[in-house]
Amino acid sequence: MPQAAPTEAALMALAQVVGAHALAWFLLMLALVLLAAVVAVRWLRRFAAWRDGHDGDGLARLALNLGLGFALIVGAGFLFAALAGEIDPADGLSRVDKAFSEAVRMSTSQAALQVFGWVTHLGDPLTLVALCVGAALVLWIRGERLLAVAFVAALGGNALLNPALKEAFARVRPQYGQVLTHFGGWSFPSGHSSGALVAYGMLAYVLLRTLPRGWHLPAVLLAVAAAFAVGCSRVFLQAHFASDVVAGFASGTAWLATCIASVELVRARRRRPTPAVD
Repeated sequence: MPQAAPTEAALMALAQVVGAHALAWFLLMLALVLLAAVVAVRWLRRFAAWRDGHDGDGLARLALNLGLGFALIVGAGFLFAALAGEIDPADGLSRVDKAFSEAVRMSTSQAALQVFGWVTHLGDPLTLVALCVGAALVLWIRGERLLAVAFVAALGGNALLNPALKEAFARVRPQYGQVLTHFGGWSFPSGHSSGALVAYGMLAYVLLRTLPRGWHLPAVLLAVAAAFAVGCSRVFLQAHFASDVVAGFASGTAWLATCIASVELVRARRRRPTPAVD
């Protein structure tokens, strides 16, 4: 394909430029992601107010909620499939990934690596298990048993899904040596990225369901910041390629949306009045 080479060369050049200033780009992207979260929360509040004002029996509300969830699942699945189709070492995406990782490795200071080494522990399996157990216990004690079960199911399901995807694609991790520690297993998709997104996303969801409105925006911002920082830390630490992290976010988003949509469906069924028996 004669037109592919110039495009790939341009992408590799862009990857090298961005990678050479990776920390600055990380901070900029974090700010943009948080801004997008603020806009999303405000839009969802307006949407909820409009929905509640135009809904009499709850069926339209459920249909809108499930429709949004389905659209999110389909979009995330499409992104994951697009990335999965380009991770072969012979494909251009792999060469762009390697060029970006090399530029990040060459431009990141040891102090920054140390910070990202701490940040990445927010997505460690033991950290997420502790978060899951603690959140589930608190929710159970508060009587929010559906949310407690959903929290466990969301994290448990992702813990099964991600290794299965890794085995299916069997992509080798970046081969730039050990930055701070040794990383084992396959690379695609990033388990820390998907795990952090599901865990902190579910945490934000249950906080939205259980805390006063004034806490909603801080909860969402903290969840978004934690998940995004964990994912980016994997690239800085050379544990994953950038496409692994994006794919982890995509698979995590699809699974998180599935779990939340399922909870909303159960909640809607519980709210439905029981027919009177003559």
